[in-house]
Amino acid sequence: MEQAWMQRIVQGDRDAFRQLYDAYFDYAMRTARLVIKHHEWAKDAVQETFLRVYRNSWQYDSKKPFKPWFYCILLRECYRVMEREKKVVPLGEQLERIPVDPKLPDEQVDIYEALQGLEDLYRIPLILKYLHDYSEKEIAEVLDVNQNTLKSRLFKGREKMRQRLGGEQYGTQA
Repeated sequence: MEQAWMQRIVQGDRDAFRQLYDAYFDYAMRTARLVIKHHEWAKDAVQETFLRVYRNSWQYDSKKPFKPWFYCILLRECYRVMEREKKVVPLGEQLERIPVDPKLPDEQVDIYEALQGLEDLYRIPLILKYLHDYSEKEIAEVLDVNQNTLKSRLFKGREKMRQRLGGEQYGTQA
């Protein structure tokens, strides 16, 4: 379906772009909010993503899956927005960023909060793998990293999530 939309978009069909936008907007917003952690900045990233998809639709290779191409653009826009916005941080947000030891495990632990507390290096691969069901090969391509590097990040990310959620260590400790 996406390939047909992209072909029509290249030909100037705005209705095809609208259909693509409607199909992917919510999905893109959820991902951007998880990556950026700020609703308004996520909206900016998603808006810029769709503009880039429209402007660069001619670059899409219809022989390859659409979603990895789309999410590669989305992640780049998320990084760009975070880079731009981190230069100006309101005082209230600065105070919120002061680290607080959560004293885990706690029955009030939220998986979303634990995920949001991870560094981007681990959080983004986990989001793509477990929330968007990408294969490790697709994630490695989107993030432009070696597949073994990605596997290591996924493993470390899962371990950090386990620690944040107060889970037990797998295996034996030497």
